[in-house]
Amino acid sequence: MPSRVPSLRMLRSFFTDGSLDSLGTSEDARSKRHSTSDLSDVPFSAVRKEGWLHCKQILTKKGKAEDREDMLAWIKVIRENSRAEGEDPGFASQALINKKLNDYRKVSPAGAKPDSSPKGSRGLGIRAEFLKQTGTSAPRSPRQDAAVTKDESGSQKAPWGINIMKKNKKSAPRAFGVRLEDCQPAPDNKNVPLIVEACCKVVEDRGLEYMGIYRVPGNNAVVSSLQEQLNKGATEINLQDERWQDLNVISSLLKSFFRKLPEPLFTDDKYNDFIEANRIEDASERMRTLRKLIRDLPGHYYETLKFLVGHLKTIADHSEKNKMEPRNLALVFGPTLVRTSEDNMTDMVTHMPDRYKIVETLIQHSDWFFSDKEDKGEKVSPVPPG
Repeated sequence: MPSRVPSLRMLRSFFTDGSLDSLGTSEDARSKRHSTSDLSDVPFSAVRKEGWLHCKQILTKKGKAEDREDMLAWIKVIRENSRAEGEDPGFASQALINKKLNDYRKVSPAGAKPDSSPKGSRGLGIRAEFLKQTGTSAPRSPRQDAAVTKDESGSQKAPWGINIMKKNKKSAPRAFGVRLEDCQPAPDNKNVPLIVEACCKVVEDRGLEYMGIYRVPGNNAVVSSLQEQLNKGATEINLQDERWQDLNVISSLLKSFFRKLPEPLFTDDKYNDFIEANRIEDASERMRTLRKLIRDLPGHYYETLKFLVGHLKTIADHSEKNKMEPRNLALVFGPTLVRTSEDNMTDMVTHMPDRYKIVETLIQHSDWFFSDKEDKGEKVSPVPPG
């Protein structure tokens, strides 16, 4: 607390410009209309018209704080007295504190260097302390309010705009290493990937009599080059490209596609069911169980398997020339198609005969496995011998 306790009027004058003398001629003119004795009866409308600061100045006499601590004590007392009289501290503090701070800076010693410490200037510290005590915020001009509103709206729109762009920017479908339903679809069958249809078409157009088709690997560099091009989201494939003329490259590209599927063609959840079904001793039961499992595959997987097995059946029908009977094709495609996404060495060794047999059986009896007679309500053909 200060060494002397100021009266309420002295405290009020502390937040004005400090003295009746500084009012100058303007005060003399106004004093003629409002004397000190009359101010107690001044209505609120007159106060608003003449200015709250002016009325306060006439009511008070000069007062001055000796130092920072003294000033903070004055602030505390005026805040308490203002509340006791039913005044709004925010109404007084916001206007008065700015005015008094300017006067406080003016009375600082001449030639003193500005405080460059990280704590900031004394004036700002006093102001922050007062505002913290009263619970009010520093007043701002309409121009500052408009600038703050503009900055806030801009900061809100910026991330919103970026998010919208990210959501609307739909990446082109990839070809390798993605699920079947995410691949670029073929124009004639939306459930079959474009890359599968293109590779099968090239092989059937030029390689039905090519000896060892699908057994002879293609050039790895060319295969990788085609994979990169297709993964960029090509919606059309230029079959006249020189790289598409090599049958071994195209056959290797097709095998690579199925090998890189994150969800294998026979799906993870049905893999063990297919292995167990293949081990059923009764041939008719084994065939019916396999057929049911195939029909239960998701749409993209069923349609793609149907398309691929039909293609392999066409290759096997020309086995006299290309030497690729159903068993030879099963040796190539069995480990690639019938697997799990996390294939391990134990399964590869113990289930390899089952993988071969499942693919070979599908090629040999493709018409029966993928017949749509049951869907049309027609009588299903008898179960062929397994």
